[in-house]
Amino acid sequence: MFYLGMDVAKAKLDCCLLLDEASGKRKIKVVKNTQSGIIDLLAWVAKQNVSPEALHIVMEATGVYHEQAAMALADAGVIVSIINPAQVKDFSRGLAVRTKTDGVDSVVLARYGALLKPKAWVPLPPEARVLQALLVRREAIVQDLHRERNRQEKADATDTPALIHKSLDEGIAPEYSSSWPANGEQFTLCDAQP
Repeated sequence: MFYLGMDVAKAKLDCCLLLDEASGKRKIKVVKNTQSGIIDLLAWVAKQNVSPEALHIVMEATGVYHEQAAMALADAGVIVSIINPAQVKDFSRGLAVRTKTDGVDSVVLARYGALLKPKAWVPLPPEARVLQALLVRREAIVQDLHRERNRQEKADATDTPALIHKSLDEGIAPEYSSSWPANGEQFTLCDAQP
Protein backbone atom coordinates (compact mmCIF):
# COMPACT_ATOMS: atom_id res chain seq x y z
CA MET A 1 0.00 0.00 0.00
CA PHE A 2 1.23 3.48 -0.91
CA TYR A 3 0.19 6.47 1.19
CA LEU A 4 -0.48 9.90 -0.22
CA GLY A 5 -0.98 12.85 2.10
CA MET A 6 -3.27 15.49 0.64
CA ASP A 7 -3.49 19.00 2.06
CA VAL A 8 -6.76 20.42 0.78
CA ALA A 9 -7.37 24.09 0.01
CA LYS A 10 -10.13 25.82 -1.91
CA ALA A 11 -8.12 26.07 -5.14
CA LYS A 12 -5.41 23.41 -4.88
CA LEU A 13 -4.41 20.05 -3.47
CA ASP A 14 -0.84 19.68 -2.17
CA CYS A 15 0.06 16.01 -2.40
CA CYS A 16 2.93 13.94 -1.03
CA LEU A 17 3.25 10.36 -2.27
CA LEU A 18 5.30 8.27 0.15
CA LEU A 19 7.21 5.83 -2.06
CA ASP A 20 9.24 4.13 0.67
CA GLU A 21 8.21 4.25 4.31
CA ALA A 22 11.60 3.15 5.64
CA SER A 23 13.74 5.70 3.79
CA GLY A 24 11.08 8.41 3.63
CA LYS A 25 11.48 8.69 -0.15
CA ARG A 26 8.61 10.71 -1.50
CA LYS A 27 7.33 12.67 -4.49
CA ILE A 28 5.43 15.94 -4.35
CA LYS A 29 2.65 17.15 -6.67
CA VAL A 30 0.28 20.12 -6.59
CA VAL A 31 -2.96 19.96 -8.58
CA LYS A 32 -6.10 22.07 -8.81
CA ASN A 33 -8.97 21.17 -6.51
CA THR A 34 -11.21 20.33 -9.46
CA GLN A 35 -12.33 17.19 -11.29
CA SER A 36 -9.58 17.75 -13.87
CA GLY A 37 -7.05 18.18 -11.07
CA ILE A 38 -8.04 14.78 -9.65
CA ILE A 39 -7.64 13.23 -13.10
CA ASP A 40 -4.17 14.81 -13.36
CA LEU A 41 -3.28 13.47 -9.91
CA LEU A 42 -4.36 9.92 -10.76
CA ALA A 43 -2.38 10.07 -14.02
CA TRP A 44 0.69 11.27 -12.11
CA VAL A 45 0.29 8.49 -9.52
CA ALA A 46 0.05 5.94 -12.36
CA LYS A 47 3.37 7.27 -13.73
CA GLN A 48 4.86 6.42 -10.32
CA ASN A 49 3.72 2.80 -10.94
CA VAL A 50 1.00 2.99 -8.30
CA SER A 51 -2.48 1.74 -9.16
CA PRO A 52 -5.59 3.31 -7.62
CA GLU A 53 -6.25 0.06 -5.72
CA ALA A 54 -2.79 0.25 -4.09
CA LEU A 55 -3.23 3.89 -3.05
CA HIS A 56 -4.45 5.15 0.32
CA ILE A 57 -5.03 8.92 0.43
CA VAL A 58 -5.15 10.68 3.78
CA MET A 59 -6.70 14.15 4.03
CA GLU A 60 -8.10 16.39 6.71
CA ALA A 61 -11.74 17.38 6.90
CA THR A 62 -11.77 20.98 5.62
CA GLY A 63 -15.35 22.15 5.65
CA VAL A 64 -16.60 21.57 2.13
CA TYR A 65 -13.37 21.80 0.16
CA HIS A 66 -12.32 18.17 0.66
CA GLU A 67 -15.66 16.69 -0.38
CA GLN A 68 -15.29 16.85 -4.16
CA ALA A 69 -11.79 15.36 -4.06
CA ALA A 70 -12.79 12.61 -1.63
CA MET A 71 -15.80 11.58 -3.72
CA ALA A 72 -13.89 11.58 -7.02
CA LEU A 73 -11.03 9.55 -5.52
CA ALA A 74 -13.37 7.03 -3.88
CA ASP A 75 -15.23 6.67 -7.20
CA ALA A 76 -11.87 5.93 -8.86
CA GLY A 77 -11.26 3.03 -6.46
CA VAL A 78 -8.80 4.79 -4.15
CA ILE A 79 -8.97 4.22 -0.40
CA VAL A 80 -9.62 7.60 1.23
CA SER A 81 -9.34 8.48 4.91
CA ILE A 82 -10.67 11.77 6.22
CA ILE A 83 -8.99 12.71 9.48
CA ASN A 84 -9.90 15.18 12.20
CA PRO A 85 -7.47 18.13 11.90
CA ALA A 86 -6.84 18.11 15.67
CA GLN A 87 -5.52 14.54 15.46
CA VAL A 88 -3.14 15.50 12.66
CA LYS A 89 -1.97 18.54 14.61
CA ASP A 90 -1.16 16.36 17.62
CA PHE A 91 0.59 13.81 15.39
CA SER A 92 2.65 16.61 13.83
CA ARG A 93 3.72 17.83 17.27
CA GLY A 94 4.78 14.29 18.11
CA LEU A 95 7.04 14.33 15.06
CA ALA A 96 8.50 17.66 16.25
CA VAL A 97 7.29 19.39 13.08
CA ARG A 98 7.07 23.09 13.80
CA THR A 99 6.66 24.39 10.26
CA LYS A 100 3.09 24.79 9.01
CA THR A 101 2.89 24.98 5.23
CA ASP A 102 0.70 23.14 2.74
CA GLY A 103 3.66 21.09 1.50
CA VAL A 104 4.76 20.11 5.01
CA ASP A 105 1.17 19.27 5.95
CA SER A 106 0.93 16.85 3.02
CA VAL A 107 4.12 15.09 4.18
CA VAL A 108 2.74 14.82 7.73
CA LEU A 109 -0.53 13.40 6.39
CA ALA A 110 1.34 10.78 4.33
CA ARG A 111 3.36 9.75 7.40
CA TYR A 112 0.17 9.68 9.48
CA GLY A 113 -1.34 7.24 6.99
CA ALA A 114 1.75 5.04 6.83
CA LEU A 115 2.17 4.81 10.61
CA LEU A 116 -1.45 4.69 11.81
CA LYS A 117 -3.20 3.13 8.81
CA PRO A 118 -6.50 4.96 9.39
CA LYS A 119 -9.80 3.38 8.50
CA ALA A 120 -11.30 4.02 5.09
CA TRP A 121 -13.94 6.69 4.71
CA VAL A 122 -17.23 5.39 3.31
CA PRO A 123 -19.15 7.96 1.25
CA LEU A 124 -22.86 8.40 1.82
CA PRO A 125 -25.21 6.92 -0.79
CA PRO A 126 -26.34 9.47 -3.43
CA GLU A 127 -29.84 9.75 -1.95
CA ALA A 128 -28.44 10.53 1.49
CA ARG A 129 -26.16 13.21 -0.02
CA VAL A 130 -29.19 14.80 -1.71
CA LEU A 131 -31.12 14.75 1.56
CA GLN A 132 -28.12 16.20 3.41
CA ALA A 133 -27.81 19.01 0.84
CA LEU A 134 -31.54 19.74 1.13
CA LEU A 135 -31.27 19.98 4.91
CA VAL A 136 -28.30 22.35 4.66
CA ARG A 137 -30.23 24.48 2.15
CA ARG A 138 -33.31 24.49 4.38
CA GLU A 139 -31.26 25.64 7.36
CA ALA A 140 -29.78 28.47 5.27
CA ILE A 141 -33.27 29.60 4.22
CA VAL A 142 -34.52 29.47 7.82
CA GLN A 143 -31.56 31.58 8.98
CA ASP A 144 -32.05 34.07 6.13
CA LEU A 145 -35.74 34.44 7.00
CA HIS A 146 -34.91 34.92 10.66
CA ARG A 147 -32.43 37.70 9.82
CA GLU A 148 -34.94 39.40 7.52
CA ARG A 149 -37.65 39.25 10.18
CA ASN A 150 -35.23 40.79 12.70
CA ARG A 151 -34.47 43.58 10.23
CA GLN A 152 -38.19 44.12 9.67
CA GLU A 153 -38.83 44.27 13.42
CA LYS A 154 -36.06 46.85 13.78
CA ALA A 155 -37.45 48.87 10.88
CA ASP A 156 -40.94 48.80 12.44
CA ALA A 157 -39.51 50.12 15.72
CA THR A 158 -37.60 53.00 14.11
CA ASP A 159 -38.14 55.79 11.62
CA THR A 160 -37.33 53.78 8.51
CA PRO A 161 -38.07 54.98 4.94
CA ALA A 162 -41.00 53.33 3.16
CA LEU A 163 -38.65 52.07 0.44
CA ILE A 164 -36.78 49.99 3.03
CA HIS A 165 -40.06 48.63 4.45
CA LYS A 166 -41.09 47.59 0.94
CA SER A 167 -37.74 45.89 0.37
CA LEU A 168 -38.02 44.01 3.66
CA ASP A 169 -41.58 42.92 2.88
CA GLU A 170 -40.44 41.58 -0.47
CA GLY A 171 -37.53 39.78 1.19
CA ILE A 172 -39.96 37.82 3.35
CA ALA A 173 -42.39 37.14 0.54
CA PRO A 174 -44.16 33.76 0.61
CA GLU A 175 -42.31 32.67 -2.54
CA TYR A 176 -39.05 32.80 -0.60
CA SER A 177 -40.16 30.37 2.07
CA SER A 178 -41.94 28.13 -0.45
CA SER A 179 -38.74 27.52 -2.42
CA TRP A 180 -38.12 24.57 -0.10
CA PRO A 181 -39.23 21.21 -1.59
CA ALA A 182 -42.62 19.95 -0.54
CA ASN A 183 -42.74 17.42 2.27
CA GLY A 184 -43.76 14.74 -0.21
CA GLU A 185 -40.46 15.14 -2.05
CA GLN A 186 -38.52 14.80 1.20
CA PHE A 187 -40.38 11.61 2.17
CA THR A 188 -39.80 10.14 -1.29
CA LEU A 189 -36.06 10.58 -0.74
CA CYS A 190 -36.27 9.02 2.72
CA ASP A 191 -38.37 6.08 1.50
CA ALA A 192 -35.84 5.33 -1.26
CA GLN A 193 -33.27 4.31 1.38
CA PRO A 194 -33.39 0.88 3.05
